[in-house]
Amino acid sequence: MTGTTVRIIRQEHAALSAVLRSIVLLLEQHRIKGSLPDFATLRAMLFYVDEFPEKRHHRKESGLLFPKLRARTPMSRDLLDQLDGDHAHGERRIRDVEHALLAFEMLGDARREAFERAVGAYVDFYLAHMALEEREILPLAERVLTADDWRALDEAFAQNRDPLTGHVADFEYNALFTRIVNVVPAPIGLGPPL
Repeated sequence: MTGTTVRIIRQEHAALSAVLRSIVLLLEQHRIKGSLPDFATLRAMLFYVDEFPEKRHHRKESGLLFPKLRARTPMSRDLLDQLDGDHAHGERRIRDVEHALLAFEMLGDARREAFERAVGAYVDFYLAHMALEEREILPLAERVLTADDWRALDEAFAQNRDPLTGHVADFEYNALFTRIVNVVPAPIGLGPPL
């Protein structure tokens, strides 16, 4: 009875991991070539991180999944508190990265390293956060949640519809996802190679 929610969470984690790793790869390629990245593409990718994982995915985990776990077991409460704290501060963290990008774009190469450090720290944090959820929280949920819990979660998580997990984008996001997929250079995306 656990398949839908767990599958959606894992798919969304995979999509986010791909975007985050793509940002790092793009920056590495531009650093090697001594060129500036396409700032609009980076903004689009960071906007995706802000719009979907931060505003949709995390809210369902912290608002639905974690309370159900707390209601069913005293296990992992400290970890759930830590993950909730990560979610609560996630929007601030992505804003800091977006600000570092703006500084790089407006002030030039003098701010490249600060932006790359901000991105690297954010990516490391986020990948570790998702790994912890998948390694500790999802198996716990599979052990302790009831069929009724899973029905409610499946219904809620099915509403996320993250286009990078194969769903049709909401109309307002079509251009964003087309840009991310088509403009990011190959082999990372479908755009022309660097």
